[in-house]
Amino acid sequence: MTSILGISAFYHDSAAALIKDGEIIAAAQEERFTRIKHDPSYPANAVTYVLKESNLKLSEVNHIVFFEKPFLKFERLLETYMAFAPKGFKSFSLSMPIWLREKLFQKKFLFEKLKSQDKNFNDIKKIKFSEHHYSHAASAFYPSPFKEAIILTLDGVGEWATTTVAIGKENKLEMIKEIHFPHSIGLLYSAFTYYTGFKVNSGEYKVMGLAPYGKPKYKDKILKNLLDLKDDGSFKLNMKYFNYATGLTMTNKKFSDLFGQPVRNPKKDLLTDFHMDMASSIQAVTEEIVIKLVKDLQNKFKIKNLCLAGGVALNCVANGKILKEKIFENLWIQPAAGDAGGSLGAALAYWYHELNMPRDQYYDRMRGAYLGPKFNDQDIEQQLNSLNAKFSKKTADEISKEVAKELSNNKTVGWFQGRMEFGPRALGGRSILADPRSEKMQKELNLKIKFRESFRPFAPSILREDLKDWFDLDCDSPYMLLVSDVKKEKQISMSEKDKKLFGIEKLNIKRSSIPAITHVDYSARIQTVHEDTNKKYYDLLKEFKKITDCPVLVNTSFNVRGEPIVNSISDAFNCFMGTNLDILVIENFVLYKNDQDKSIIKDYKDKFELD
Repeated sequence: MTSILGISAFYHDSAAALIKDGEIIAAAQEERFTRIKHDPSYPANAVTYVLKESNLKLSEVNHIVFFEKPFLKFERLLETYMAFAPKGFKSFSLSMPIWLREKLFQKKFLFEKLKSQDKNFNDIKKIKFSEHHYSHAASAFYPSPFKEAIILTLDGVGEWATTTVAIGKENKLEMIKEIHFPHSIGLLYSAFTYYTGFKVNSGEYKVMGLAPYGKPKYKDKILKNLLDLKDDGSFKLNMKYFNYATGLTMTNKKFSDLFGQPVRNPKKDLLTDFHMDMASSIQAVTEEIVIKLVKDLQNKFKIKNLCLAGGVALNCVANGKILKEKIFENLWIQPAAGDAGGSLGAALAYWYHELNMPRDQYYDRMRGAYLGPKFNDQDIEQQLNSLNAKFSKKTADEISKEVAKELSNNKTVGWFQGRMEFGPRALGGRSILADPRSEKMQKELNLKIKFRESFRPFAPSILREDLKDWFDLDCDSPYMLLVSDVKKEKQISMSEKDKKLFGIEKLNIKRSSIPAITHVDYSARIQTVHEDTNKKYYDLLKEFKKITDCPVLVNTSFNVRGEPIVNSISDAFNCFMGTNLDILVIENFVLYKNDQDKSIIKDYKDKFELD
């Protein structure tokens, strides 16, 4: 048996993954254990977890693969600073000591970290290095159901590459095209995230959610001034307007002057129609770049399957457009498309590409992305008792019937079942659930449970077999990475008065028979639920459908804003007690808020930093 441990760390979203003979056994992000969102540190807890799940000691693992090459990254930093000298001296002088102390000698640094976890680990030769975009591409191709595919990776920056194209055939993966730093769609999108007052590397979702409230008024200005976009989707950014190559911010004064407003200060400045129009404009530009790239790849290579990875692949609106335009026959996106997934890709690349192992089974190997920890009844009961929780134990059948009934009565439920999800989306393992038919639910969930901006949309989970009756989509979307429109017959047309509304005023209009998940442009980010990957969640949806004739539930991640998704029993209980959630279900245990000791309630809202 050959075991390979993959590690991604030291930028953001550190993670560990473990495969045995090519089979994905476990994967988890460090943030879930440390409770620090996007934790970039060495993933000690995630490594401990994946080893335990695999019944292995670290010293027994055959190969350890880090997701990128530190020397290449160092070369890029040096060359960038030289190219822009003397402008970049400040960020150069801030980053160099860290590089010289830790990152340049990463093999030794990693060896010492690993040894501190297992004193019997003594073979430094086991540590190997993949390339950043190669790890991304491998994470998207090798677990996909395709024998052959084009793999497009789009993110901020790896070592040098920001956009890469690879071709995967059976067990081989070959890089064929690259766009290099500083020209990057990911960094362009992050520049607008920064400019509209959101946090880079976590606020990009907000820009995407905000876009439908605005109009793409600045699209032409962006295309004319900020980048040179070719017909094949290749592009160059005009670095005159950006500061990320040399400075400590994303944009500069020229950028602000071009659009006529300074960078929004989230502490002082409200979101206005201007920011919504900016969000709409950068989303439209991103979609245009992605569509041009994808069309060109189809024309050149005539391969029918496309895989996506990298942070930009989490832009599910752009993914939905690829699908809608039918450019490729089939599309598969790695659910942990960001840097966390690089840990898994690094391990898989080593197994298939370096060890040349055959790849002869073609199905989705991500197991629904349920690759994290789970808990047994004994541990749960012990933990709940130590937390002074009041609970009752029920059978799985009783739970699906009772919870479905409570949901149909507008109750909100913390749902903690099976293995935790790998990647940024909760998929019915660590989810907050609600009734999508409620007109007030979106606002209530945002303000009273998630403690976040009221404009942010929620996603529907739907029984796969009912999908095409409710949405303009008829393909699997198990990872909530595709956006599609609510079916016309489920929509409610806007009145002439409603059509004249601008920005956030659009929020409270009832748009469909499932208003809590219908975004202002009638779209939704869809998760299809499958009996074979998550039977408990599937059964709950089935029961809810029996009661309401609606096979859809609101599904959002089980956390408050700024907090990573809950991982332990105490995380779940604390979030339940610190928010307006009505019910908590942990495996076979049901807790009602009204039964709990109210003195346990703590102020949860300010525990986590704003994201």
